[in-house]
Amino acid sequence: MSRTDSRTPGDSWDLASSVGATATMVAAARALASDEPDAIIDDPFAAPLVRAVGVEFFTRVVDGEITFSSDPSDPADPAADGPALMTAMMAVRTRFFDDFFTAAADAGIRQAVILASGLDSRAYRLAWPAGTTVYEIDQPAVIEFKTRTLADLGAEPTATRHAVAVDLRDDWAAALRTAGFDPTVPTAWSAEGLLAYLPPQAQDQLFDTITALSAPGSRLATEYHPDGGKALGQRSQVISDAWREYGFDVDLSELFYTGERTPAAEYLRDQGWQISSRTRPEVFADYGRRYPDSDAVDSMRNSVSIIATLTQGDSDGPHRR
Repeated sequence: MSRTDSRTPGDSWDLASSVGATATMVAAARALASDEPDAIIDDPFAAPLVRAVGVEFFTRVVDGEITFSSDPSDPADPAADGPALMTAMMAVRTRFFDDFFTAAADAGIRQAVILASGLDSRAYRLAWPAGTTVYEIDQPAVIEFKTRTLADLGAEPTATRHAVAVDLRDDWAAALRTAGFDPTVPTAWSAEGLLAYLPPQAQDQLFDTITALSAPGSRLATEYHPDGGKALGQRSQVISDAWREYGFDVDLSELFYTGERTPAAEYLRDQGWQISSRTRPEVFADYGRRYPDSDAVDSMRNSVSIIATLTQGDSDGPHRR
């Protein structure tokens, strides 16, 4: 595997390179989390999808050929620290977004959009109510791979699934409408693990577009890191350096955009969304988990998980700051 350089305008990727490799990494963590004795998530498609991507390091991890300490606070081995921490973090993050979609469905929302869906399998594994349509948006190569692989596995969506193969830097709103999206009905949107991979202005534009496409009563779940991608980049550098000896040569630290950005909750509130937010340790506590006592994730303690509900229409367009 060749080493991935820093992000460039218009760059693209598959699931073994650049940003795409992080989708495989997250799926590997979901696979490990699903196998925990006290698992709080169940993703039966995570491990098969990781194996199908074929990144040797992640395949060996999900197959148990490479094992690490299961204690995310164990400082003995920096290589071990990564999977243990990621498994702990992804278990809670995945459950948070699972519960978001379940609550939205319970409230009667029958249209969902998963932005930068990667190897997310919620369209196949959640118990969506009858009449629900789920739109998945990601790069064409990512969408094609996941759709084909899950079909080969015999998996069938549990909702009406529309795969929208478009880069979020392009006119994804038009592609979404073409796929059948109805902006006149409430929508449940997820932007999971996405914002730090966007330049600050692109984050604002993403929220502008979501707002313009959302009917009153729509909901949005996302996460926000107060320092943008700085803390994530620093932590990812340690992981990348440690994993290189196992043959994984993607520099994860180069994939995030740093720089001052408007806090997501503040921006969305100005757009007419009602905000509910919790810090990462609070979300851990909600699921009976203790936030890892590790220097590696101290900088992420102030990260917030956000659920926003649109309380007004967009007839006047997005509010400008």
